[in-house]
Amino acid sequence: RARAAEVLPEYMVPAAVVVLGSLPLTPNGKLDRRALPAPDFAGSVTSRGPSTPVEEALCAVFAEVLGLERVGAEDSFFDLGGDSITAIQVVSRARAAGLVISPRQIFERRHVAGLAAVVTPAAATDARAGHAPAVSATGPVPLTPIMHWFADLGGPVEGFNQAMVVTTPGGLRVDHLDAALAALVRHHDALRMRLERTGGGWSAVIAPDADAPVSRRVDVRGLAPAQVRAVAAREGARARDRLDPFAGAMVEAVWLDAGPAEGRLLLVIHHLVVDGVSWRILLPDLRAALDALEQGREVRLPPVGTSFRQWSLGLADAARDRAGQAERWQELLAGGPEPLLGSRPLDPAHDTLGTARRLHRTLAPELTARLLTDVPAAFRAGVNEVLLAAFVAAVGRWRDGRGSPAAGSSAAGSPGTGTPQGTAPRAPSGSRVLVDIEGHGREEHLVPGADLSRTVGWFTSIHPLALDGGVVDWPALLAGGAEGARLIKQVKEQARAVPERGVGHGLLRHHHADTAPLLADLPRPQIGFNYLGRLGATSVGGWELSTDLLPAGADPGMPLAHTLDVVALTTERPGGAPVLDVTWTWAEAMEGDDVAGLAELWFQALAALATHAPHGVNGGHTPSDLSLVSLTQAQIDAIEDEEPDDDLDDGADDVDGGPAAWKGEDAWEYEGAEG
Repeated sequence: RARAAEVLPEYMVPAAVVVLGSLPLTPNGKLDRRALPAPDFAGSVTSRGPSTPVEEALCAVFAEVLGLERVGAEDSFFDLGGDSITAIQVVSRARAAGLVISPRQIFERRHVAGLAAVVTPAAATDARAGHAPAVSATGPVPLTPIMHWFADLGGPVEGFNQAMVVTTPGGLRVDHLDAALAALVRHHDALRMRLERTGGGWSAVIAPDADAPVSRRVDVRGLAPAQVRAVAAREGARARDRLDPFAGAMVEAVWLDAGPAEGRLLLVIHHLVVDGVSWRILLPDLRAALDALEQGREVRLPPVGTSFRQWSLGLADAARDRAGQAERWQELLAGGPEPLLGSRPLDPAHDTLGTARRLHRTLAPELTARLLTDVPAAFRAGVNEVLLAAFVAAVGRWRDGRGSPAAGSSAAGSPGTGTPQGTAPRAPSGSRVLVDIEGHGREEHLVPGADLSRTVGWFTSIHPLALDGGVVDWPALLAGGAEGARLIKQVKEQARAVPERGVGHGLLRHHHADTAPLLADLPRPQIGFNYLGRLGATSVGGWELSTDLLPAGADPGMPLAHTLDVVALTTERPGGAPVLDVTWTWAEAMEGDDVAGLAELWFQALAALATHAPHGVNGGHTPSDLSLVSLTQAQIDAIEDEEPDDDLDDGADDVDGGPAAWKGEDAWEYEGAEG
């Protein structure tokens, strides 16, 4: 690999070396690629070890984040399973180790050896920051796009929260816990945010100081597990009800004290000031603060790069720079409103979380494993794109009202849902499906110089996405063959046609006076679709998580954002088997049997893609994979059909969304090339 790196561009250097006795060949004497063994990256990290203290520290960070025993200095972070979320975690863990890198540098350098050449010592960065003028972290805060979206929902906002439940050691001192919580609020300014009512809406301000949250201690010594769960549910609901962003009450903590045995700590934080990435910052900091207090040391938490207020102030300029995207969004979302999902439009006065109905389904582990690995690899696609492709096909089938799943058949291994019923026949709808898609939103390029690796706040982005899978031949899809490949390729390209992974939509919708009314007039999705990724970790920052004790996430009176919301995530069962967990939430305008039928159709489509898509005539490239040439899908398919054993990859980065998601100002490409 070292010799190859001297004479080849980075993308041609092998990610792994596998020794074979002989190469498998086809009957025509060509290399039989499908007979080659898949490299085990976790079990065969073969590159050289670290040779400097900086490389040693970065190797340890890579291994910790990726859950590997060791990582070599020349192993690619993304070949070992990294993605954009874990890249943010690497930046944060490296910062804690005294090394400053950026997510962009991880995508550019990829391996420890490359990063070690550009890393900056934290002490030098902190010294420069101490002398440079900076925007104050406190004061009025312009609402971010996601905060505007939340405000537009209306209804009660006080109880909207995210929560974590962690295991606490026996003998924990409550004064230490309260002091650690106070240190957390002092250090992370977003936790000191307060809302203020202004006319018909509200504004936000971050106070220079605030009353520290005091934990509520509840004695659970001697209680059975079921009793502890009941206490946790009751106390979690009470903690949610104590949240009040208009009074600055953003953080609530409840300690279930089990005496000398392990207890539980319920942390309930208003969603306005926390998101999924923020927990990866807060929990390690809380542990570090507790450890310092128990050892009699001063609490010193790693510094924060860009404050939440500085970020929010910079979004106005980001919106002005993207005014030209408004026309592109109008093109992508053109087509008029869709047929109603249920019997009537969404009614915010009636359709609330309290009246919503829910359904939970799980996909079989063997199918989930293929959807996470084989199918995305075959199509150089993201897992989210594969899930959406099957979802588009299922919605089209469900709308047409044809071929509902037979009773007793279930890809999930659970009882069949039977034929969807309960609504009038649906009007022909075509194959277009409009959905709202969520992203982590921490796109640092929006605000030049931003470092969000240790910034706490709500950064989530939401953007509409119009997907059209064409006229899907449902029997052909379930039977395998080319139909699944066509569907995935078509949906993948439509998803990647969105500018900048969709972050510009919220900016133009809420931060630009000229473009806001244009985007407001576009059709609004009735469906929300959110894939949360793989949540296999059972601990964060030294805390063991207790996911079975999580309290409710919002006030029952909060209006629903969509007629139907689909939230999927991959969890791990005992033994490490991945399972796709899906929660369906819908308004009363829809019938439960209808939703169950759609859920079953989606799982049937997923099972078909998992079983057939990686094999036979399926797989292959799409135009977004080839950034140096401009080829249509038909041209690519013709080349791959003629030379199926040839690798068409032009070296573009296929990681985490592909080249369309990562072209920056330094990227270039040939325009108009035909082959």
